[in-house]
Amino acid sequence: MIELLKFYFVQTGFGGVVIGAIVVVTLSCLGSAKGIWIASSQAAGVLSEKPELFGKMLVLMAMPGTQGFYGFICAIIIALRTGIIIGNINVSAAVGVSIFLIAICTGIVEYITAVVQAKAATAAINLTGKQPEEGGRAILIPALVETYAVISLLISILMITWLTKEVGLTFTPPTHILPGI
Repeated sequence: MIELLKFYFVQTGFGGVVIGAIVVVTLSCLGSAKGIWIASSQAAGVLSEKPELFGKMLVLMAMPGTQGFYGFICAIIIALRTGIIIGNINVSAAVGVSIFLIAICTGIVEYITAVVQAKAATAAINLTGKQPEEGGRAILIPALVETYAVISLLISILMITWLTKEVGLTFTPPTHILPGI
């Protein structure tokens, strides 16, 4: 057992890469599920009085769901860039840890933006419920939050791509101390 852990986390970055992919998908999907629940709960109240607004409410309810897809995309990029999909892990332990940290940060941002976007969507749902003609403008309220979910996805893709170029980034600790330091 210890030999397997050593192989997956010390000799290679396989463990960090796999756990990172799992974490980013889990956090982002949990955030999206919670966000859709928050927005849908608010929309249900409006729709109980104005069922004709379902089309406008559907978009606002679904918006927090995009973060789950962003986490999924991040996990696929991790799997493609590190060799998981073809069964040839080609990353060092340092790259594995780096990708794990990127995945945690991305997952947290996607979770939080999904929940915050849902709260912004509830404001848009209330506005649309009271003034249906403002539905087009109301969608901008949660759309502004989406910007930061997309930025998180893009920076994670850039960082993962940078870390895994060619054979990946390797870290070689210094073997001697430089004089005068």
